[in-house]
Amino acid sequence: MRIALVISTFDIGGAQRVMSLMANYWAAQRHDVILVSLSPQSEDWFELHPLVKRVSLNLLSASAHLGHALFQNAMRVLRLRGELKNSSPDVVISFMDTTNVLTILASRGLGVPVIISERNDPYRHSMGSAWNILRSFLYRHADALVIQSAALRGWAGQIAGGGRVHIIPNPINPVQTNSVKQARCRGSVHTVVAMGRLVRQKGFDLLIKAFARCGRRHPEWRLVVLGEGEERSNLESLIVGMGLEDRVQLAGKVPCPSQTLGQADLFVLSSRFEGFPNALIEAMANKLAVISTDCPNGPRDIVRDGVDGLLVPPEDINALAEGMDRLMADSGERQRLGDSAVEVLERFSIGKIMGMWDELVVHTSRGRAPSGI
Repeated sequence: MRIALVISTFDIGGAQRVMSLMANYWAAQRHDVILVSLSPQSEDWFELHPLVKRVSLNLLSASAHLGHALFQNAMRVLRLRGELKNSSPDVVISFMDTTNVLTILASRGLGVPVIISERNDPYRHSMGSAWNILRSFLYRHADALVIQSAALRGWAGQIAGGGRVHIIPNPINPVQTNSVKQARCRGSVHTVVAMGRLVRQKGFDLLIKAFARCGRRHPEWRLVVLGEGEERSNLESLIVGMGLEDRVQLAGKVPCPSQTLGQADLFVLSSRFEGFPNALIEAMANKLAVISTDCPNGPRDIVRDGVDGLLVPPEDINALAEGMDRLMADSGERQRLGDSAVEVLERFSIGKIMGMWDELVVHTSRGRAPSGI
């Protein structure tokens, strides 16, 4: 098959990681895969299979005013349409809200089936009023809408029609499984790890405050946050203000996070909201005990509370600190949760998840997509 994948940027991020896994999986199966981004290729973070054709439209510059924004989006639609027309794929798969809208517009009249996928919580992640109106009108013209969590079933059914909606969670990166075999360091210093873009959504400010509360009772513990983003300066000021410079590290982008995860003792996801957090799956694949906020979408589909991790109310610093305190003090409980957590390798294996994508893509390309939820 000839499959076109469309995304805004191919920089570091959860949606980008999943799309890279999909592209590489299908290329290894000898499908003809084209990955198109609006961003320049110089910003790419993930490696692609040599057989994946990489196309960068380089049309992601900021708009100076409304007229400029309209012109730029028109150019994006036209350029993307031209690329889709030239490549003549059997199916187009688009990730993320605004890109989904542009892809539907670009593919109109080409006779190419389009699968779109939401990668965040549409109730909490705002596109802006104009984009919301376009989404509410255009999503029904997609052949299928993929969501990652059953919690979004009602919203997705209303905006796209229930028969077009399919739930497909994220797969675990096979590379992450390697670190499961590593011997975890059991020295005098213990590490809490968190991972994600340094943006307000991820709640790292809440995590730092929670660590400040419980960390006083556990001086041998430190916190390491992997990731980069616009909130770095605010988080650095918070760390200094709480006197945690020697115990909290913002480590930035890390090419191989599995090495850090493999040597950590505890993983915390502190997000205010999520789509389907890849970082949480990766931590559990590394046999780590995890604590996650029970935000509306994602974590509850991954963590079985009390079985392979702990769920705490979102934006509740006290509950987060209490959960961290409990697991910091109990190595046996961390071991028990970590032993169960590694089952994500089977629950979200790339073979299992890509089998779901294969079924949807094959049927959609033949003009008879399987009935959705």
